Amino acid sequence: MFDPKTLKVYFIAGSQDIADGNLIRVVEEALKAGITMFQFREKGETSKKGAEKEALAQSLFELCKQYQVPFIVNDDVDLAIKLNADGIHVGQDDRNVSEFKDKFKDKIIGLSVANKSEYDQSDISDVDYIGTGPIHSTNSKADAGEEGGYQQIENMRKINQDIPIVAIGGITEVDVQPLIKAGANGVSVISAIAKSQNIEQTVKGFHKQYKNI
Repeated sequence: MFDPKTLKVYFIAGSQDIADGNLIRVVEEALKAGITMFQFREKGETSKKGAEKEALAQSLFELCKQYQVPFIVNDDVDLAIKLNADGIHVGQDDRNVSEFKDKFKDKIIGLSVANKSEYDQSDISDVDYIGTGPIHSTNSKADAGEEGGYQQIENMRKINQDIPIVAIGGITEVDVQPLIKAGANGVSVISAIAKSQNIEQTVKGFHKQYKNI
């Protein structure tokens, strides 16, 4: 059963997001500090491919198991199935959920939905949560689209009162409270943790924001 609380501090990263490429070190630090979910998103020119990508994913999955944190694979349905990962997250231009949902029974399925038109063309009946953004402009995702601010979450919440929503796009600690008040269940971040000089402090800083809501 999917617990929306796992969206609170949702770290997304691939080796391309880490200055020295050592994703395992960064993810382990983030897990120790208390991230609630991790998504392996290996994309871009410098990203790992094939067997190297699979080996990295396997190592990260094992780490997540140690800390009992869900391990989600971005986009690569075949890899998620091969690893028996905890879930999959796909975008609007990736494979349709209906194509693979039967292979993800009792797993987590996330879908990127930026606005009403995307929502209207998406079948969310088998989706556990939606990722909405970008809230702010971001350099971490080349295809992120225009920033929508907190209003983007409010708009999505009006469309669907019940579905768990995680906000994404240039998010820092100061965004947590406004986003939760706008209707998000949690925040997903790449750069805030991947480029942090003190990962423990950053992750705990995110958690601290929830205590003040």
